[in-house]
Amino acid sequence: MSRANIKTVIESMVAPYLESGGFELVDIEYVKEGSNWFLRIFVDKEGGIDIDECGVISEYISEQLDKDDPIKDAYFLEVSSPGAERPLKKAEDVHKSVGKHVFVTTYEPIGKLKEFEGKLLSFDGEQMVVEIGKKQIEIPYAKVASARLAIVF
Repeated sequence: MSRANIKTVIESMVAPYLESGGFELVDIEYVKEGSNWFLRIFVDKEGGIDIDECGVISEYISEQLDKDDPIKDAYFLEVSSPGAERPLKKAEDVHKSVGKHVFVTTYEPIGKLKEFEGKLLSFDGEQMVVEIGKKQIEIPYAKVASARLAIVF
């Protein structure tokens, strides 16, 4: 099974459980590091998630994985918060982040730049408007390679 298929199978397996508990499935990674495979599931909720909640979720997911056995290789399961610099994977994530500090990279330059960090002023589903200093930069969402929340020091 390909990594993309594994992510899809895991998402369909755990998303209903997470949603019923008021949690949000932020991302799933299935990656090889050295000789080991890791299945990482990033979960959040309004106000943040704590280590005890990650433990309960991990137990549930582990039981489901043992029962359904979608991954034939040996791997390590990790359930955690996406952290302070949470990735913005979906348009819905970007909408929720209006008013927050973000870091955005683009596939192609916009005004000679491919990296932008500032306050996300608005997002209409097609354009992100990011305030950098005193300038407002319009970034077409179709050109966004990655976006995440950023910590301001």
